[in-house]
Formats: sequence, C-alpha cells, structure tokens
Amino acid sequence: MPTSLGSLVLLTVLVTAAIIWLIFLAVRLTRRPRNRLLPSLDVADQARELKAAGQFQDAVFLVRGETGMSHRAATRFVRKL
Repeated sequence: MPTSLGSLVLLTVLVTAAIIWLIFLAVRLTRRPRNRLLPSLDVADQARELKAAGQFQDAVFLVRGETGMSHRAATRFVRKL
C-alpha cells in the first residue's frame, strides 16, 4: 500500500509541475512581440494615410498591432511619416 500511495503522490507532483510549466510558457509566448523591427511598406502607407486624415492615434494603434512596437516607438514612427 505505501508504494502505490508514494507513486500516486509522485505522479500528482509531476503532473502539477507540468501544468504550471505549460501555463508559464503560454504567458511568456503571449507577451513576446512579433520579431519585426520595421513595419512593412503596406503598414507604413496605411499609417501615413491615417495620419493625413487626422487619425494619428489610429495610425499608432495600427503600427503597434502589426509590429508589436511599444507605444512610444510606434508614436515616434508615425510622427516621422
């Protein structure tokens, strides 16, 4: 009886550790921005059009969504367009 109880406890600990590790991995993957340093020409053109139409914040939002840039970096990018 003690052997099966020990095995059950060990199995429970291993499964719990695996679940915690998977949750940690999922959180890290969702926080990692896309690996694009500069927006594509299409995104830049779209952002330029939005800026020209007076929709500056929408242009920043577009650049952030497509590239994963921080708000500050996307704002600087749109200002330079």
